[in-house]
Amino acid sequence: QVQLVESGGGLVQAGGSLRLSCATSGRTYLSYYMGWFRQAPGKERELVAAGTWSGSSTYYADSVKGRFTISEDNAKDTVYLQMNSLKFEDTAVYYCAVGRGSYYRERMEDYDYWGQGIQVTVSS
Repeated sequence: QVQLVESGGGLVQAGGSLRLSCATSGRTYLSYYMGWFRQAPGKERELVAAGTWSGSSTYYADSVKGRFTISEDNAKDTVYLQMNSLKFEDTAVYYCAVGRGSYYRERMEDYDYWGQGIQVTVSS
């Protein structure tokens, strides 16, 4: 059973930074891709960042490009989302997700496992 547990969310002022962590356990397959999604009140869940297991390819939504960075620590089985220069509009519940395969996907439906979500609130 694969489990994902997010941490690191909270309240931050605009212009500040947060680092989200997603600790994974139970993963037995070698090739995978990971993603960070977010969902703001009244809006659909959207992909913010994604990457392949090897780190060779990454994707960023235009709204976060240059401010957010996805990475992972294989030794800790943990995926990170470093968020800098945060804006009010980054306020949302953030979810990490993992899928089986060698290249990242952009659709929610292509991810097999999800974390429970964590709140990020940016005050203006």
